[in-house]
Amino acid sequence: MISKLTCLALAGLLLATSSATANEGFPGRDKYPDVPYYELDQLFDALDDVVVVDARSSLEFDTLRIAGAINIPVAAEDFETEVAKLRADTDKPIVFYCNGHKCMKSYIAVKKARQANVDNVFAYDAGVFDWVRAYPDKAVLLGESPVRTADLIPKKAFKSRMINADNFSDRATRPGGNPLVLDVRDKFQRAGVGFYPGKERWASLDDSAKLDRYIRQAIRQNRTLLIYDEVGKQVRWLQYKLEKAGVKDYYFMANGAQGYFEAMKNW
Repeated sequence: MISKLTCLALAGLLLATSSATANEGFPGRDKYPDVPYYELDQLFDALDDVVVVDARSSLEFDTLRIAGAINIPVAAEDFETEVAKLRADTDKPIVFYCNGHKCMKSYIAVKKARQANVDNVFAYDAGVFDWVRAYPDKAVLLGESPVRTADLIPKKAFKSRMINADNFSDRATRPGGNPLVLDVRDKFQRAGVGFYPGKERWASLDDSAKLDRYIRQAIRQNRTLLIYDEVGKQVRWLQYKLEKAGVKDYYFMANGAQGYFEAMKNW
């Protein structure tokens, strides 16, 4: 006969295994264990009963989003104020989302909302890409819905613009070169530190006007654009803007700032 203690131990083991499986591929769930989250299908089933908030930049939101979502960038100065206003208008659960499994903005949004005394808040941490693949009729690409995957910039075309941190740094600092280096991280990711002092400019993805100004400058001066974000994922939204503007000579840093830090270990 199995003892009560053995049953409890087995139950604990099953719970731990289940939790580990649920967290696999979602590093934010371990980093922010107190943040409740919605799974993909769970959010779809509850779509009419929640308020979906896109915590990314306005550029990302305008490019590809969940249909019906509203945009309150977590990096915006008035984030807490806007979320408090939203809570005053509804008592529905508020679900924040960002780009995908490794994006931390949805978790940070929940934490900041709670600090502003806004409760009943959740993260949908599978992100917009998983959503579009599963529910294209509930997504918007460049103002059009349903989303046709053929209208998305192919992953191959995106990867063709990726260069590793060594190559990126060589191009950025090469004597006689005159690239325009852009750090497009938000203020939380950047934390006031850039990699190429005196050579780079900061224009977060939340500041479309500033981005447009630097893009026009690069075109006018016939300069190569070298662009990096935090992990090499957010820049894929900027690619839509670059292609629309007719920019031909541009590259992104593979794995973004995190790739730079990794490369530093071997320098």
